[in-house]
Amino acid sequence: MTTVGLLYPGHSGEDDYPRIEALLTGVNVPLVHTDIGEDAHRLDALLEMGAPGRLSAGVEELRLSGAESVVWACTSGSFVYGWEGAHEQIRALALAAGLPASSTSFGFVHAVREVGAGRVAVAATYPEDVTELFARFLKDAGVEVVASRAAGVITAAEVATWAPERVVEFVRAADHPAAEAVLVPDTALHTVGCLPELEAAVGKPVLTANQVTVWEGLRLAERRGAWSTELGALFARKE
Repeated sequence: MTTVGLLYPGHSGEDDYPRIEALLTGVNVPLVHTDIGEDAHRLDALLEMGAPGRLSAGVEELRLSGAESVVWACTSGSFVYGWEGAHEQIRALALAAGLPASSTSFGFVHAVREVGAGRVAVAATYPEDVTELFARFLKDAGVEVVASRAAGVITAAEVATWAPERVVEFVRAADHPAAEAVLVPDTALHTVGCLPELEAAVGKPVLTANQVTVWEGLRLAERRGAWSTELGALFARKE
């Protein structure tokens, strides 16, 4: 059994994680909710959400769960710090947890490389300015963003209400012919139940935040063999 510990802000799309756990053999995904503060996709609120004190408060519970790695399961609450600041954030988290640590933002960078994509389209539920910060983070990682679409949603609570059909249509609209993958960066968005439909809609890998978060934790735990036909190209069996 491989145990990936997650720190998740508030309550919105976290029921995606038991779905992933059920689809993967020998994987345990305990989750600790962090204090979200103000639920707002706004720079000051996101910086506060990802502050070291908020993250370190949950690490002892994850250690007791037997976690082999810890992931800050929040994209916007990590990339808003910028490339260097996001590195500092996970270094502090690793020190507090005494375990390998990462965040969903870095999970996207590693997952893009895993599926062999160099050019991506971004389908973000965030406002335009926050979406631009994610695109800048990706560019700093050497990932070319050929298109991005921002839905302008302010709260995670609203994002969590999106039906699968709306998610599929949004991803299809955000795709670009030059993109080799489409990235969907909000962990408040339910995507695990429709990953096959998302990839069928655009005909290429679709990387979504909750999917990428668990994959990143497994990568840190050196469990690279977990696979499922229901979790998209990222979790496809490698022959």
